[in-house]
Amino acid sequence: GAMSVDSISDLSDNTSKLLEALQLSHPHELDLRRSRGKKMLSLNPITWQVPRIVDRCCQHIEMHGLQTVGIFRVGSSKKRVQQLREEFDQGLDVFLDEHQSVHDVAALLKEFLRDMPDSLIPRELYEAFLSTASMEGPAQLATLQLLLFLLPPCHSDTLHRLLQFLSEVARHAESSRGPDGQEIPGNKMTVSNLATIFGPNILQREKPGEKDSGVMNIEDSSAVILVLQRLIEHYQALFTVSPEMQQDILRRLFETDPDVIDYLLRRK
Repeated sequence: GAMSVDSISDLSDNTSKLLEALQLSHPHELDLRRSRGKKMLSLNPITWQVPRIVDRCCQHIEMHGLQTVGIFRVGSSKKRVQQLREEFDQGLDVFLDEHQSVHDVAALLKEFLRDMPDSLIPRELYEAFLSTASMEGPAQLATLQLLLFLLPPCHSDTLHRLLQFLSEVARHAESSRGPDGQEIPGNKMTVSNLATIFGPNILQREKPGEKDSGVMNIEDSSAVILVLQRLIEHYQALFTVSPEMQQDILRRLFETDPDVIDYLLRRK
């Protein structure tokens, strides 16, 4: 059945093997006319496992803040951010509307990612992800994709949502002209700027509060930024599974878990 959680840390370690086996079976992607033989990754067969706070923050900024200059860099109200954080922590159904400051919501999103019990990219994969910084071209992207396959379901879905959002923010970095010729200001947040801000929140060596957790050497810092840049720039390709790989997985499942194949066919 489906699992839906508001916090990534709510998921237990003994996640069903069936969920892992159904990695390629997100219902929105089963229509081959839409997916053209390629599917976005989701380890949850029914519901995307994205914490409500992440999705709501992203939606709010996409709707109200894409033209906000310096989004994620301008200061926020600590009092208002703390209040929003407490409301989400209490399980309240928090709605973010146009009356909420974009900068407060941006700060809330950064805080959530920074303070997660386990970082969005789990710490045991920290060194592996950083090692891709020294790679180039197709080899780098292929390695990043294989590492993304190792993420727990909720982390994978949440990272995909975040990268999709950051890509959209970066798309509005430069000023443009509207249909009537009026200038639409850019937010100045390029992929490089976003990677610099979000990299240390997503890729963490230490847990929040641990000694020296805020200290990162220059070499690691540069690698973190570069890796997140690649993830933002290529997230669509990285989260798309080729038809060949799908067929290979289905063949293996037929040998090891034929009941899973029956389940997939019935759902389709």
